[in-house]
Amino acid sequence: MNLYGIRAIYLFEMARMRRTLMQSVASPVISTALYFVVFGSAIGSHMVSIDGVSYGAFIVPGMIMLALLTQSISNASFGIYMPRFTGTIYEIHSAPISYVEIVLGYVGAAASKSILLGAIMLVTARLFVPFQIEHPLWMVAFLVLTALTFSLLGFIIGIWADGFEKLQIVPLLIVTPLTFLGGSFYSIDMLPPFWQTVSLFNPVVYLVSGFRWSFYGVADVSLPLSLGMTTLFLVLCMAGVRWIFRTGYRLKT
Repeated sequence: MNLYGIRAIYLFEMARMRRTLMQSVASPVISTALYFVVFGSAIGSHMVSIDGVSYGAFIVPGMIMLALLTQSISNASFGIYMPRFTGTIYEIHSAPISYVEIVLGYVGAAASKSILLGAIMLVTARLFVPFQIEHPLWMVAFLVLTALTFSLLGFIIGIWADGFEKLQIVPLLIVTPLTFLGGSFYSIDMLPPFWQTVSLFNPVVYLVSGFRWSFYGVADVSLPLSLGMTTLFLVLCMAGVRWIFRTGYRLKT
C-alpha cells in the first residue's frame, strides 16, 4: 500500500477546500441557514409536530442529508474531473500507485469534506432549532456511510463526464429531486397509500429515514432496512468504480 501516494492526493484535495472556503463551506451553510429560517422558524411555528417532534427539528436530518449528498458528489466528481480536463491525470497513471490507492485518496478527501460540512451544519442548525441526538453512534455511522457512498458515485460521475455541464446533471436533475421527494421535509406516512408505496422506490428515503431515526428514534422504514439499503448502495458504487478501472473507461481522456 503506497501510503505516500494516498496522502499526497488526499492533502492536495483537502488544500483545495481551504482555498475555496466560500464555495465549499460558506455557501452551503448559508443556504441551509436560510432553509431553517424559512421552514424552521417562520413556517415551522405554524406546523403541527410530526411523530412528537417539532417541524423545525424534524427537518434537521433531511437538510443535512440533502447537503451531504450534493456536496459528496460535487467534491468527488470535480476532484477527479479536473486532472482529466487539464491532462495531469497522466502523472497519476505514471506514478507507482494502484487504482485502489487513487480511489482512497480522492474519495477519502471528498468524504472527509462532506462529513466536516455535515458537522458544521449540525452546529448551525442548533442555533435555530432545539433538537437532540438519541443515538449519536448511529448518526455518525449513517453520516460516514452516506458520505462514502455518494463520494464514490461522484467519482464515477467525474470519470463519466466529458464536460462541466455533465458534472451537474446528476446532482441537479436526479439527486436533489429525489432528496426533496425522499422525506426530507415530511414523513412519507403523511402521504396517501399509493404514494407511500411509490416513495419506497426512492433510495433516498432509506438514507433520510435511518439518519432521522438516529436523532429522534422515529423512522419511515425500519433501521435494519435503512442500514441494509445504505450498505447495498455503497457496494454497488464500489463495484462501479472497480469496473471503471478494470476496463480503463475514460481514464485517459
